Amino acid sequence: MKKIVAICILFALLSACQGNDKFVLRGSIGTLNKVMVVTKASNWNGDLGTIIRNSFGELVVGLPQPEPVLKVSQIAPAGFNSMMKINRNILVIGTADKDEFYVKQNIYAKPQTIVYIYGKDNASAIAMFKKNEEKIIQTFLESEIKNTQNIFTNRRINNANYKTLNSLNIDFTIPDNFRTVEDTGNFLWLRQHLKSGIAKTGSNNILIYAIPLKDETKVAENIVAVRDSIGEAHIPGSDQETMHMITEEAYTPYTQETIVNGTKAFETRGKWEVKNDFMAGPFINYSVIDKKNNRVIVFEGFTYAPSVNKRAFLFELEAIGKSLKIN
Repeated sequence: MKKIVAICILFALLSACQGNDKFVLRGSIGTLNKVMVVTKASNWNGDLGTIIRNSFGELVVGLPQPEPVLKVSQIAPAGFNSMMKINRNILVIGTADKDEFYVKQNIYAKPQTIVYIYGKDNASAIAMFKKNEEKIIQTFLESEIKNTQNIFTNRRINNANYKTLNSLNIDFTIPDNFRTVEDTGNFLWLRQHLKSGIAKTGSNNILIYAIPLKDETKVAENIVAVRDSIGEAHIPGSDQETMHMITEEAYTPYTQETIVNGTKAFETRGKWEVKNDFMAGPFINYSVIDKKNNRVIVFEGFTYAPSVNKRAFLFELEAIGKSLKIN
């Protein structure tokens, strides 16, 4: 009788952990943009570890302080236990019977991205990592963007509340901790107050507007001029007569072509400053080509957070910018 009761209890526990014949995965853990590398200590302390750290440690463009694209930690395969397996971003790299590179999602937890790299020997493993380096980094970053957007979806602002988003007929996934500074119907400025640095003050800011698409071949070269004109018209300093936001003159922004929700766009990263003042910080700008409506939709996020690292703040703005949908 006791065996029957025990079997029934076990069955009930298993059923509670299942849905559609699959175990319910635990929630993943991990710091934003951090990857746990599963490899032997000898690999990590040798050439393989050096290459991974140098690759993931490349500095993010446009930040005032040096911050890496991805942070890393290492654990040996023997220590890769059930607690370690629920990390959100994992790179498994080592030797096996054949050279392999593949990605799996949600194996031990959810959300989770695991990249596997194997080589027949250490030299082959290093070669496989180098061959797929850019794809590996993008896999982790895109996963983090998606995860951040999913978090924001659960507390997103109703876009119908904004005249500018309605008139431009566009949609963004913006979390509800942003407040309206200006909403004219043609220009939207939202601000999220941050607690950072010695003074415990700072903000994340979003600008959304559209400009006519006159010549697609010149969109990229005009981004700085457009954002400076917007800064002069809408983003004043403490003295509205002599101060306004401009692109930092001592730092040339970096622009590259990209895709935002299937639409051609240009991503620009750089630094902003307030003319004749001491305020400054990083920005990210997406100029999205909307050929159907003969316009360029511009999303810009900029951060003011004195005395602290700004990578995480700017990454959240990047996730919001990449959520753009043209209705």
